[in-house]
Amino acid sequence: MTTGRGGMGDGERTGTGERPGAMEVHPVSGHIGADITGVDLAGDLDEAVVAGIRAAVLRWKVVFFRGQRGLGHAAHVALARRFGEPVVLPRRGKASPPDFPEIETTADRLELGGRFGMEHDEWLRRRRHTLLRGWHCDHGARVDPPAATILRAETVPPYGGDTTWSNLAAAYAGLSAPLREFADRLRAEHRLGVGYQPRPGDDGYLRHLLDHQTASEHPLVRVHPETGERVLSVNGYYLEQITGLSRPESAAVLELLLEQATRPEYTVRLRWEPGSVAFWDNRATIHLAPGDTAHLDHPRIMHRVMLAGDVPVGVDGRPSTALTGTAPGRW
Repeated sequence: MTTGRGGMGDGERTGTGERPGAMEVHPVSGHIGADITGVDLAGDLDEAVVAGIRAAVLRWKVVFFRGQRGLGHAAHVALARRFGEPVVLPRRGKASPPDFPEIETTADRLELGGRFGMEHDEWLRRRRHTLLRGWHCDHGARVDPPAATILRAETVPPYGGDTTWSNLAAAYAGLSAPLREFADRLRAEHRLGVGYQPRPGDDGYLRHLLDHQTASEHPLVRVHPETGERVLSVNGYYLEQITGLSRPESAAVLELLLEQATRPEYTVRLRWEPGSVAFWDNRATIHLAPGDTAHLDHPRIMHRVMLAGDVPVGVDGRPSTALTGTAPGRW
C-alpha cells in the first residue's frame, strides 16, 4: 500500500469519529479494527477520503465497510488501484472471474472441496492440525508478501464464517523488553505447506506442494515501511524454523510468540454480511479464516484483491532473502 509516513500521523491526529468529508472512522476494539461509514467504495473517492482510509488502515490495521452491494468486480479493482498495484496471480480457481485477473474468488463449498481429491473438511484438518496453525498472513512464504488485501463478501452463510485478525505491532510491543531484544536478532524460514499431514497413499495436495515449493527467510521482527513500527512477523501457516535454533528450541519459541500474537486483546472479529468489505494491512496483521462452515449447506463466496508489497526489512536493516520459488515482483 503506497502511503508516505505522514499518513499514519494524520490518522492519529483525527482520532475517533474522524471526518474527512462525510467519512467517519469508529474503532471497534482496543488495539485493532475500525468501522468506516459514510463512504461508497464504488463511487469516485476524492483524495481526502482516500488519504483518510489509508491513515485508518495504518492506524487500526484492518478497517470494515458495510452495505457495499454496488461494489462489483470492476469497481473492486479500481478501488484497489487507488492504494497500490494489484497482484495478478498466475493460477486461480475456476470460481474466479476470468475477465478480472486481479480478483481471486474464495468459494469454499463450490470449489475447494474436491480440488485435491478430498472433502473440504478433511483438507482443512490436514492443514490445520494445531490450534494456532490457521493463523496466517497472505502469501507469507514469498520474499515480498502482499502489502494489503481488500476482501468483499458476495454470499455468506446466515451464521458462522467469521474472520479474525490480530495486530502484530501491538503483540510485539506487549512482549517484555528482554524478549523483544532477543526476537529483534532472529530470522526464520517461511515455507508453503509447513506441517501439512499427508494422506496415506496418493495425495494430490502433497504433489501440488512439491511442485510449487516456495520459501523465504524473513526477519522475525520486521520494521513497517510506512509507520516505522516493529512488527512481530510470526504466523502458524508458513513459519517453519527459526534460523540458528535447534528444532526443539525453535518450536518452543514459536509457540510462545504465536500465543502472544493471538492473545484476544490484540484481535478483532468480523461477522460478514453480503456487501461487507475488509481492508487490512498484510504487513502488520495475521488473520484466521473460518473453519466452521464446511458442514453448513450454504455457500460462502468472497472476492479478494491483494496489493503488491515490498521485501521485509529487519531491525538490523537486513532484508528478507528468497530461498526457493519466489522473487520480488514475480508471481
